[in-house]
Amino acid sequence: MTTSTMSTISTTPVPVIPPYATMLGFTRYVSRTGPAKATFVGGLRKQRERRSGFNPHGQLVKALKADIAFRTGGSYLGGVVDLVKERWKPLYESLRAGGRTYLASLGDPEQITLVQTRDALASVGPLAVKINPHFGLRFGDGHREAVRLHFDEEPPSPELVTAMLHLMARHMEQILPDADPVLVDLRRGVTHRLNPATRPADVESWLAGEAAAFTAMWSATASPAA
Repeated sequence: MTTSTMSTISTTPVPVIPPYATMLGFTRYVSRTGPAKATFVGGLRKQRERRSGFNPHGQLVKALKADIAFRTGGSYLGGVVDLVKERWKPLYESLRAGGRTYLASLGDPEQITLVQTRDALASVGPLAVKINPHFGLRFGDGHREAVRLHFDEEPPSPELVTAMLHLMARHMEQILPDADPVLVDLRRGVTHRLNPATRPADVESWLAGEAAAFTAMWSATASPAA
């Protein structure tokens, strides 16, 4: 009995990774220029393919929220530095003073309540973007804010501020109805708000163009089939 051996060519399709970004990733992208944009998008795609990524700021955010909720004026921010791993202590120490400055800027702690926000999935041109503020606040006069924190060594660029606040404002009914979006530069304790002179239609057009370029770069950095 003769057995013929045939080579088999794999027809298993390479998984398609659709274009996607978090609000942080997309707004960092729009802050870049030239070849740095493509390099940044390629890095985001590789992270997505590997399902990698680690948030070193998680315990700091919890401490800040605890100080707001329990009206403790920054004691949780101070204590959390001793709880994190040694490699993260310098980072937490660099953010602690600005965090306390931000807490003081909020005014009377008795007039502030921590409230929950929801994430939203936005379509920016052809790109899906996850809108994810860190927490919400309700003030004694009924005013509400949806807060996103900025942790980087460099202050947020004007482009990042505009993009992030616009995206949050655009989806505020899902995030925290009737709230105002704010971006807090936590290292410096500075709060950024929407510029009333900015025209939303102009921002929409700009972001749609950026999203189209992001999507093209995402496809161009696809891993070749084996």
